[in-house]
Amino acid sequence: MTLANRLRTALEDGARDAVPVLAGDHVDLSTLPIDDMKPAAVLVPVTDRADPGVILTQRTDTMRRHAGQVAFPGGRIDPDDDGPIAAALREAEEEIDLPRGRVHVIGTTDVYRTVTGFDVTPVIGVVPPDLVLTPSAAEVADVFEVPLAWLFDVANHKRVSRMWEGRERHYYEMMWQERRIWGATAAMIVNLSVRLRGFA
Repeated sequence: MTLANRLRTALEDGARDAVPVLAGDHVDLSTLPIDDMKPAAVLVPVTDRADPGVILTQRTDTMRRHAGQVAFPGGRIDPDDDGPIAAALREAEEEIDLPRGRVHVIGTTDVYRTVTGFDVTPVIGVVPPDLVLTPSAAEVADVFEVPLAWLFDVANHKRVSRMWEGRERHYYEMMWQERRIWGATAAMIVNLSVRLRGFA
């Protein structure tokens, strides 16, 4: 069975799972007014290898928001985008020069609602291994790949809390080599590990 078929089967099976997934700060944000939420999308590019990896980016230190953080390629859904899949593909093309025609889209998974007012739709796609990716100098400092098995290993999902602006914040943190993966990106990875736990 191909990687794409394995992922699609696991995603379909996981979608029937009633296990709740994380939202921002690991609390129920369903009461927030939906009209106040800004739609966004990220691409989860899974490399088509015997041992698949996931492509992530390191934001530049000059970004107005989330400077220096590890993230999936992605951003706001623009009015001209035909939904979250189109937005995720466009953003990946703009940020890391990943041609949308090289992405085999598998589907979308649980929307991640952030405490900063975004409804983020992760879009899972399979991409050829070892593509030459060119970071956008204005947004992306680096592009790197992390083994999917490592990201999904619960032993690497460290729960962390700290005080910020007078309230206790809760989040996940993963240390891959010298990279700190945390916040919304880490939470979406944890959610994916729940939804794709049938993937083998």
